[in-house]
Amino acid sequence: MPGSSLWRLVWPAGVWVGLLCLPVPAGLQAHQWQYFAVFAAAIVAMVATPLPGGAIGLIAVTFIAAMGYVEADATASVRWALAGFGDPAVWLTFGAFLFALGYRSTGLGRRIALSLVRRLGRRTLGLGYAIALADLVIAPGMPSNTARSGGTIYPIVREIAPLYDSLPGPTARRIGGYLMWTAFASTAVTSSMFITALVPNAAALALAGRVTGLEIGWWRFVAGFAPAGILLLLLVPLLAYWIYPPQVRESPEIVTWAASELRTMGPMSRREWTMLALIGLAIVLWVTGSNPRVSIPGLGSNFVHPTTVVLIVISLMLMLRVVTWDSVLAEREAWSMLLYFAMVLTLADGLNRIGLIDKFARIAVEPLAGVDPMVVMFALVALFFWSHYLFASITAHAVAVLPVVLGIGREIPGLPAATLALLCIYGLGLMGVISPYATSCAPIYAGSGYIGRVRFWLLGLVFGMLYFAVLVGVTGPWVLATMPAN
Repeated sequence: MPGSSLWRLVWPAGVWVGLLCLPVPAGLQAHQWQYFAVFAAAIVAMVATPLPGGAIGLIAVTFIAAMGYVEADATASVRWALAGFGDPAVWLTFGAFLFALGYRSTGLGRRIALSLVRRLGRRTLGLGYAIALADLVIAPGMPSNTARSGGTIYPIVREIAPLYDSLPGPTARRIGGYLMWTAFASTAVTSSMFITALVPNAAALALAGRVTGLEIGWWRFVAGFAPAGILLLLLVPLLAYWIYPPQVRESPEIVTWAASELRTMGPMSRREWTMLALIGLAIVLWVTGSNPRVSIPGLGSNFVHPTTVVLIVISLMLMLRVVTWDSVLAEREAWSMLLYFAMVLTLADGLNRIGLIDKFARIAVEPLAGVDPMVVMFALVALFFWSHYLFASITAHAVAVLPVVLGIGREIPGLPAATLALLCIYGLGLMGVISPYATSCAPIYAGSGYIGRVRFWLLGLVFGMLYFAVLVGVTGPWVLATMPAN
C-alpha cells in the first residue's frame, strides 16, 4: 500500500484509540462505548481510506463479534455477525446489480438511451429531456448510478458534445457543459424514485424498519416520491437551460448520429428482447406484489416479496441465457456490495441492539421539549440532507446519521416517524447533486472538463436547494396525506 494511503489509516485508528481513552460517558456501559468506538472508526475508514467498504465492514464486525460487544455467548455473537446476509434488502440490491449486468451485456441500456436521443434530440432542450428520460427508463433496474449514469449515459453524452466542436476547455459551454450537468442532476432525481435505483435505498429502508417499524413496498415507495420526482424531472433540463445555458440551441446532427449508431447496433437481439420482457415482468410483480389492493386468486394480497421478484428474474435470466453464471461470478461490484451491505446493516443493527441509539436520542431530544413536532421533523430532515457535505459516500452517511436522526424523532411525541424516515430516505438520491464527491458518479462528471470546479459547486448548491425545497414542500405534505403513520 502506498505511503499516502497507509497514512490515511491513521485517521480511523486515531478515532478508535481516542474514543477508548475517554471516560465512558455517564449512563453507558463499557461494552456500549467500546462498540461505538469501533463503529465510529469504521465510518471514518469508509470515508477517509482506500480500503473497500466491504473489507472495512468485515473487519469491524469480526472484531466486535470476537470481543463479544453485542452478544457475550460466542455462538450468538457469530450469528449476529452473519445476520446481515439474511436481510432481504441485501439480496434486493445484489439482484438489481445483476439487472444492470443484463442491461450492459445485452446492449439494451445503450439502445434505450440512443433511441430517446434520436426521437427527442433535435433541439438542445429536447436532448436534455431525452437524457433525463433515458436515465428514468433504466433506473428501476440499475441501482448503481455509476453504472447507470456514469457507465451508460455519460459515454453517450461524451460522444455528442464533440459533434458540435464542444470540448473540455473554452468550447465546453457550446453544448457539453449543459448536457453534462443535465445528466448528472437528472440521475440524482431518478435515484430517489425507486428502491432499486440507488444502492443505499434498500439498506436505508431496512435500517428505518428496525428503528421505526416502517414497512413499505416497491410500488408505495414510487408513489410516495412520484409527485416530486415528476416535477423535478420536468424542471431539471429547463432550469439547467436557463441557469447554465448552452450556446448551441438546436442539434439536428445528433439525431443523425444516434440513428447511425442504432443502425450499427442492428435490430434488437433475442437477448435484448428477453431482457426487456424480464424487466417488465419484474416491474409488474413489484407493483402488484407490494400493492395491498391487488389480490391474486389463491395467493391473496401482498403475495410476493420484492426480493423474491429479483430472485425470480435472476433465475430466468440464467435459464434463458441472458447472462451466464460465469458473468455473474465475474460481477465483482455486485459481490462486493453484497458483503458491504450485509456488514453495514449488521453494524447498524448492533447500535440499536445494544441500546446506543435510544440513549443518544434521549440526550438529543431534551433541548427540543415543547417545540412543534412538525418543525422538529423538518429540522431533522434538513440536518440529514445538508450534513452530506461532510460525506463522500451516501451509504456511509445513511449508516452513520440515519439511525440517530430516526432515534431522535421516535422520542418526540406527535412526530410522524414513518414520514421522517421516508423524507430522509427520499433525500438520499437528491443529496448526491450537492458536491463533486456527493455520490459515486459525481467525480466522473466533475472530472469531465466540461464544468469548471467553482461552477460545479455553485450549480450543486442551487440544485440542492431546489431539491430540498421540493422534498419538504411537495413530498412532505404528500407523504403525510397518503401514507399511514407508524
